[in-house]
Amino acid sequence: MKQYNYTIILEREADGGYHAFCPALPGCHTQGDSYDETLENIKDAIKLYLESLKAHHDPIPQEDLTIKPLRVVV
Repeated sequence: MKQYNYTIILEREADGGYHAFCPALPGCHTQGDSYDETLENIKDAIKLYLESLKAHHDPIPQEDLTIKPLRVVV
């Protein structure tokens, strides 16, 4: 088995729970009622996404992402 590393983004939802997504994998989103549940759900979502790519003989995306805080004054 090969190991892959991806950045995920978790957002707290206004009505409770969390939303998570992986920018390197378009459409790979999930949610959960708690932070820990959402982490497990996004791990599962990424695994299924990659398994689907492999099954269809599609290339596995490599992440090319930079995260930097940016201050904007208005």
